[in-house]
Amino acid sequence: LELTEKLQKIEVTQSDEGRSGFQMTFRASHSESQSEPDYPLLSQSLLDPFNRIIVTVTINSTPSVLMDGIITHHQLIAAGDTGDDGEPLLIVTGEDVSIMMDMEEKIVGHPNQDEASIARTIISRYSDLGLTPQVQDPPLIDRPDPNERTPIQHCTDLAYLLEMAKRYGYVFYIAPGPASQKNTAYWGPPRKERQPQAVLSVNLGPATNVESISFRYNALTPMTITGKLQDRKTNQINSLEIAKSTRPKLAKKGMDDQAHVRQLLFRGAGLSIDQAKARAQGMTDASVDRVATAEGVLDALTYGGILRPFELVALRGARHSYDGLWYVKSVTHTIRPGGEYKQRFTLAREGVGSTIQKVET
Repeated sequence: LELTEKLQKIEVTQSDEGRSGFQMTFRASHSESQSEPDYPLLSQSLLDPFNRIIVTVTINSTPSVLMDGIITHHQLIAAGDTGDDGEPLLIVTGEDVSIMMDMEEKIVGHPNQDEASIARTIISRYSDLGLTPQVQDPPLIDRPDPNERTPIQHCTDLAYLLEMAKRYGYVFYIAPGPASQKNTAYWGPPRKERQPQAVLSVNLGPATNVESISFRYNALTPMTITGKLQDRKTNQINSLEIAKSTRPKLAKKGMDDQAHVRQLLFRGAGLSIDQAKARAQGMTDASVDRVATAEGVLDALTYGGILRPFELVALRGARHSYDGLWYVKSVTHTIRPGGEYKQRFTLAREGVGSTIQKVET
């Protein structure tokens, strides 16, 4: 109860790139007791570093877990830029539970395991954090012959999961919930085939629920891959050319409609041609994920719920170039006492133009 009374702001960021995180700002009032030598919030153990924090919000009687994280950092503002009433502020910062996968560098062999199998093995080590693995097999199941090679990990578990994901243009992130102390550890391509969530409405009078939004189109982002590679299995020189993305299309016009597209040379070595093609395809796929982006703010109460990252959302009112389906890359929730609840979001897709005729409300 004391923590709730002193809480001034909670900010939670969920993203499919890197670790998600949170920040909580408290009024760090002095103790009225002369025998208490420290700020009460610091003398208690509830906010100690490496304690676990779970943030849950309820809108329209529906609870949602926003963050399951670990405290990693304290900042005490004792004087100067303090709270409105001049009281000191304690700012507590942390990251999602994947931080515990990034605490120990190690050298580990993974004999006779392809990347997806390794991902499942690594995630299973963290069942005490409530992680449920959700791993998608890549297009190439590359299970190595132990007589030829053994995959060796020379980094933390989290870094290795991210390294393997990057080979195929995949992502790795922790999605909190659906229940307290439960999390989904997702390793795979951005999920762009699910049913879209509640509609974002722009410039539509009483139906508007987006307070502000801006769009960008970066024509230098998409790229094709070409090159030659000596197949490690046959020693033959093979040509490599990846000109199209395999991602599900959210936009009507993309890389194929540009007058020019950047072309990069594939520089991998010691691979089979199948491995090289899979990795080159992953590079092209990842390059189109953020050709068009949208950044905006909405009020959670006006929206009537939580805008969830890692899923699709439909947008209307921005006209044809930017209406339609988008992938939600990140959402930052800012909550203050008194009912203020804003959600800053980043949307992304491979181009402009809607692929759907009508946005269903």
